[in-house]
Amino acid sequence: MKILVIGSGGREHALVWKIAKSPKVTKIFCAPGNAGIADLATCIPINSDNIYKLLEFVQKEKIDFTVVGPEAPLTKGIVDIFEKQRLKIFGASKKAAEIEASKSFAKRLMNKYNIPTAKGKTFTSLSKAKQYLDSVGTPIVIKADGLASGKGVFVCATEKDTKQALDEIFTKKAFGDAGKKVVIEKCLKGEEVSFLAFTDGKTVLALPSSQDHKAIFDDDKGPNTGGMGAYSPAPVVTERLHQKIMNEVMIPTVRAMSAEGRKYKGVLYAGLMIDNDNIQVLEFNARFGDPEAQPLLMRLKSDIIPIMEAISEERLHECALEIDDRATVCVVMASGGYPGSYPKGMPISGLDKVKRMRDTYVFHAGTSKDKDRIVATGGRVLGVTSLGDTVEKAIQKSYEAVSNIDWEGVYFRKDIGQKAVKRIARKPLVGIVMGSDSDLKVMEETMAALRQFGVPFEITVASAHRSPARAAKYASTARDRGLKVIIAAAGLAAHLAGSIAAHTTLPVIGVPINASSVQGLDSLLSTVQMPPGIPVATVAIDKPGARNAGILAVQILAVSDLELAKMLDVFKSEMAAAVEQKAKKFENIR
Repeated sequence: MKILVIGSGGREHALVWKIAKSPKVTKIFCAPGNAGIADLATCIPINSDNIYKLLEFVQKEKIDFTVVGPEAPLTKGIVDIFEKQRLKIFGASKKAAEIEASKSFAKRLMNKYNIPTAKGKTFTSLSKAKQYLDSVGTPIVIKADGLASGKGVFVCATEKDTKQALDEIFTKKAFGDAGKKVVIEKCLKGEEVSFLAFTDGKTVLALPSSQDHKAIFDDDKGPNTGGMGAYSPAPVVTERLHQKIMNEVMIPTVRAMSAEGRKYKGVLYAGLMIDNDNIQVLEFNARFGDPEAQPLLMRLKSDIIPIMEAISEERLHECALEIDDRATVCVVMASGGYPGSYPKGMPISGLDKVKRMRDTYVFHAGTSKDKDRIVATGGRVLGVTSLGDTVEKAIQKSYEAVSNIDWEGVYFRKDIGQKAVKRIARKPLVGIVMGSDSDLKVMEETMAALRQFGVPFEITVASAHRSPARAAKYASTARDRGLKVIIAAAGLAAHLAGSIAAHTTLPVIGVPINASSVQGLDSLLSTVQMPPGIPVATVAIDKPGARNAGILAVQILAVSDLELAKMLDVFKSEMAAAVEQKAKKFENIR
């Protein structure tokens, strides 16, 4: 197959690198490409948004398949134009790409189809936007409605910040037509995550989670950029949360787009805010993220060409993704001054040294060739990407490679991936012990409650009767391992909680499991009837008991944790408000 990849950045280099591994591919072209891409493909001097020149090239060269990298040609309708000519192409149609091209459209879509997102309003008038901001206050988020290369979002902490943001968008017209409208929305708290999935408009195949670093400086300080680094997987996205994102965001969005007559085919990118167990969509993109593509494509072991063909032909249900279990980290090296103005033409040294490093690859973003030298010509210049057995090892490899590369004024963040390292290092505060692995479905309620409040936990199996030594050891070492509360779940004779309580001075909560014909009353009595000096708290049988056990554990921890106490206050208030809302339905019934 002859392939054309459209684009010139790090994302496109990663796509070319991945496509080059396919045994189906004989020749790759890239328009316009860059100095790094030129090692793997023939670069063609046609800009990525010059659609009819690209069409002419594809027809002349008899290209078998075209892959679109950036958003601009998608929003201009390149997929529609190529498909009218019966040419095979990978990417979203013009109508589908509006999910990225217009933040106000995306907001309306999410509100209509109950896809979780922050409350927001759209404005075309500076005076009305200011009036609204006066009424809602700060913190608040202001977004240019259209495409702004990742730089059109302003997180405003003060009134001064809001004035500066509106001045940039409306008065200075920093984003041109993209700033004719603004979306003003609630400022969400939590941890940002990138979640990407392949879809043919029916089937949705998720890629691993990843996390971008948008701010220019360490600790997420300074103005937004196109992205200063990324890693995968993002440990904030647990297996359960991954499924929740699929069920509440990705699949509903693909269905919503079809319902609106905008069948979505390609890669759907959701930028999410994760706050414990709560998911909110920040934005959608209609293509691979950059720099998320670099670590994700390094982890994708499957041949990407059959996947892209299946999407184009709407038979993605035939495909499965094979993912490398190892972590990947991409550190972006940029020119000094970026995301503002920056110098160009500085020669880059050290690239040959990095080529000899195993499981490390340098994806070029803003480079070109000047005779025999590779020079920096962009704001984001290189994406140094490494695989490692852990995130920490991948970070170490990437920064080791970065240390070998240099040019005048080079800049890079030094904290890429550190959120993952800190999250992985968090010690569990609650231990969940089940008498059998069959109790897991019930205890998922406990885990959900703990996740809701961001309480780290561990879970294991130990039997009071079949493995008494294991149960005793778990309990007797729990305090030294940093646990504060133990939750023990068992059915039938249900002596596990008492056995655990006998070997620890930590508070123990028992969850009686319904595993018999007497609806769990046997396990309830076994759990609650403890001898003096061996207290076990018991709140209810089975799933309600499991849920309440998690809440009670949080309340115990909140005695010495003010933040948890505040979260519990909000939780109780929300429960009361929900009851009030239900009560209103019956006010006029007589």
